[in-house]
Amino acid sequence: METIYYSRYLKDQIKSWLFQGKVLILYGARQVGKTTLVKEIMKDNQDSLYLNCETNRIYELLESRNIERIKAYIGHSKLVVFDEAQKIKDIGLLLKIIHDTWPKVQIIATGSSSFNLLNEISEPLTGRNVKFLMYPLSYSELGKKHHVSTLDDRLELFMRFGLYPDIVDRPESQKIKLLEELVSDYLFRDVLTFETLKRPDVLNRLLKALALQCGNEVSFTELSKLLKVSVETIQRYIEILERSFIIFRLGSFSRNLRKELARSQKFYFYDLGLRNSLIQNFNIFENRNDVGSLWENFCIVERMKANQLNNRSVNQYFWRTYDQKEIDLIEESGGKLFAYEFKLNPPEKYKMPDEFLRTYPGSEFNIVHRNNYYSFFE
Repeated sequence: METIYYSRYLKDQIKSWLFQGKVLILYGARQVGKTTLVKEIMKDNQDSLYLNCETNRIYELLESRNIERIKAYIGHSKLVVFDEAQKIKDIGLLLKIIHDTWPKVQIIATGSSSFNLLNEISEPLTGRNVKFLMYPLSYSELGKKHHVSTLDDRLELFMRFGLYPDIVDRPESQKIKLLEELVSDYLFRDVLTFETLKRPDVLNRLLKALALQCGNEVSFTELSKLLKVSVETIQRYIEILERSFIIFRLGSFSRNLRKELARSQKFYFYDLGLRNSLIQNFNIFENRNDVGSLWENFCIVERMKANQLNNRSVNQYFWRTYDQKEIDLIEESGGKLFAYEFKLNPPEKYKMPDEFLRTYPGSEFNIVHRNNYYSFFE
């Protein structure tokens, strides 16, 4: 089948930083479209050079640290892309040398692991870099190609199979196959091998446990008992999963009430297709009991994409009290709180917790459901 190309909103943001004296870093999970995006940017710039750091020839060239040899290879290129740059040891120091030696050469580095790419680049390139995080396709990016009615009709598919660019428009059988391969190749090749983790069985069971607890509070102590490993191991593995763009966390919001949960956390998946593949559940909504969790996860991650698109700087939390009063998402921006509850189907009645209103006067509250979610994703 012919893959539909979706214009990515990061393209304009990255283009605005070209030739501004900065190394541009584009990072995100595998298969979110980083390579496609940088090649689109290259089309608009003459004298561009693409270097795939996973190929033996380029890997050997860059690992040689022979600056004259590297310069000869770059030649008169004005824009140079280092794709999957995290594969090169001390890549940040190498890019700093290239940037300082030939400051008119625009460097773009991409990577699939912030755990390695950002750690190795940030210090050598302090003050010399601008970072961009790339997500799977956003709802607004899909809206550039499809009418809102079409997206409405496909909403359940997005929540079952996710929004990876190469998966979103395929038949269901192909979606499942590609997601299974992504889990196997990405999680168990990149994450385990690259991070030299010694217990792949623990990682697998931890991911499944987090997938089943999606949208619920997670206790490291309970996970430790369930998986029969130390709390420190759980924390280490979760940190790697976060920095590999598989999961992200929300902390609990607490400022005033004594009965607010102050140190709880929830975990969500950047892509629901990946999450559902881990637990082998691609069932239609009528045959599953986690639709509420799927909707909550979907809304939160699409809101994160929308915030990035619009350059909105916000802090995100959830809110819950010991007596089970709760709000799914709290956004803190400009000194004000915005509270959101996620219900797939519009509720007949819903009342915001009085404790929250009394404690945080002036806060705004909205319920996000399938009839009004469009503006929330913009």
